[in-house]
Amino acid sequence: MRHMSGQQVQDRGAGWRRVARGGTSVGAGGGGRGVGDWGRMRRMRSEVVTVQTGSRPTVRDITREAESFVAGQGDGLLHVFVPHATAGLAIIETGAGSDDDLLTALDDILPTDDRWRHRHGSRGHGRDHVLPAFVPPYATVPVLDGRLALGTWQSICLVDTNGDNPTRKVRFSFLPG
Repeated sequence: MRHMSGQQVQDRGAGWRRVARGGTSVGAGGGGRGVGDWGRMRRMRSEVVTVQTGSRPTVRDITREAESFVAGQGDGLLHVFVPHATAGLAIIETGAGSDDDLLTALDDILPTDDRWRHRHGSRGHGRDHVLPAFVPPYATVPVLDGRLALGTWQSICLVDTNGDNPTRKVRFSFLPG
């Protein structure tokens, strides 16, 4: 038993249970079985897709792939993760020049030159390894009734400045509400 933010937490093997003040159970146990008010917990669904980004810096809209993944899933959260040290994810407008503006801004902030200590790969490749500090390799989007709750002009985009690696993996994970 340990305490977190004024609440007691009891660990039980691979699962967990949070006990609120007054002893009411509000968490989930291991093995996909719920405890207390949550009833039976549904498990997270996860899938990896391959995305071709080419040999030049690119902003690739992956919203359609994300929409397809969450279709019919109900309410929850979509978490998108890029398991690469030289790529990131951005939620931006595309098609009206913002995608090219993002690449231009990244070129201004992270120029492709010889200043980088990380020197394997093509010239300026060190900047690609700094990219995830500015464009993180993850994004989380609410899902309502099996549809992404993005704004009117928002798209989920893979940002890849590393022309040395033209193929990327993207993990979509849906956590039901």
